[in-house]
Amino acid sequence: MSSADFIAKAKDIHRRVVTLDTHCDIDLSHFTATKNYSQDLDTQVSLPKMAAGGLDVAWLIVYTQQGELNTAGYSNAYDNALAKFEAIHRLCERYAPNDMALALSSEDVRRIHALGKKVVMIGIENGYPIGNDLRKIEGFYDLGGRYMSLSHNGHNQLCDSHTGELGEPWLHNGLSDFGKEAITELNKCGIMIDVSHLSKKSIQDVIECSKTPIIASHSSARAICDHSRNLDDQQLQWLKDNGGVIQTVAFKSYLNNSKYEARQKAEIALVQRIASVMNISCLTEYQVMQLPMMQRRAYFRKYVNNMPLALQKQFNINDLPPAVDVIDLVDHIDYIVDKIGVDHVGISSDFDGGGGIAGWDDASETFNVTLELVKRGYTEAQIEKLWSGNLMRVLDEVRAFSMKD
Repeated sequence: MSSADFIAKAKDIHRRVVTLDTHCDIDLSHFTATKNYSQDLDTQVSLPKMAAGGLDVAWLIVYTQQGELNTAGYSNAYDNALAKFEAIHRLCERYAPNDMALALSSEDVRRIHALGKKVVMIGIENGYPIGNDLRKIEGFYDLGGRYMSLSHNGHNQLCDSHTGELGEPWLHNGLSDFGKEAITELNKCGIMIDVSHLSKKSIQDVIECSKTPIIASHSSARAICDHSRNLDDQQLQWLKDNGGVIQTVAFKSYLNNSKYEARQKAEIALVQRIASVMNISCLTEYQVMQLPMMQRRAYFRKYVNNMPLALQKQFNINDLPPAVDVIDLVDHIDYIVDKIGVDHVGISSDFDGGGGIAGWDDASETFNVTLELVKRGYTEAQIEKLWSGNLMRVLDEVRAFSMKD
């Protein structure tokens, strides 16, 4: 099949399937009357970018940073979570009601998509904001939350995080007793449980406690890239046995860390050369590496985008080491499909939270993932499962359990 044939086939499939990304972070500054996702913002996700790339469903994330395990910390986190819930509702109900709508179920997803609108769903990253009050879980459900991870980068009152592998002393050795109670409440309310960011023991405990399938909303295969945020083969098998789904994530350092580090080092060196020639100051390599991922990306783009034409010719960006790309992402999908089957694998980006790779660096490039899947020989039925079918199957099963007497 020629390149043109692959593209034509992929375009047909991409148009027919519902494409769903389970993890897109948000910034409250992008949810105002004068600056919001109805505009083509300098964000990886916006309505124009979703339309350009054919991304149908974006799970916008109510993320709260890990804080102190005390009343003040819980209160501040809860207020932050409510502000993000409210921002997402404003976007759908006030700023862009003709173009997008909030979905609470798989039926809503299909109905809204059929109307030609983009679909928003809400995921909660970090259970820390519930404090010691399980009633807040039902409150988050009422606000539209349909999955919740128990922790983020740091142990909390519910469970241990993957950061225990990085030297943080274990707090609970898995789930706390309160965390086990939270699992029961999440099952009861119909909220999917997300195990991305959890420690291996916490994931094992969640699977033993949960009466419903789980998800890993943005993780990849540890056998390919040895990162504490990825799932090893044993964890993948646990997830399969549980009936859950891993949403393979387009996060550079989770896909190919050696490739990412080589590119990062070369980019920093290029910025320093540009700054030297232009006689301007720039950060040291150490200072750049201390920046959050999104700020690092912005820093590099600032210098490259403002580089005079003469320097652009002198410093050929194409000479940089290869970037982590869509091929690396689909390598992980291939591996996980081979290990646990196509019924347990999905796709996520972590856009606006550090995610993004060459070829899928924002929502406008979503088609490229489908194209690579077609090139690898995946059928339309399999691609539909990967893009949305598997995740919505879990959503339906979790909802069905919650509706039992």
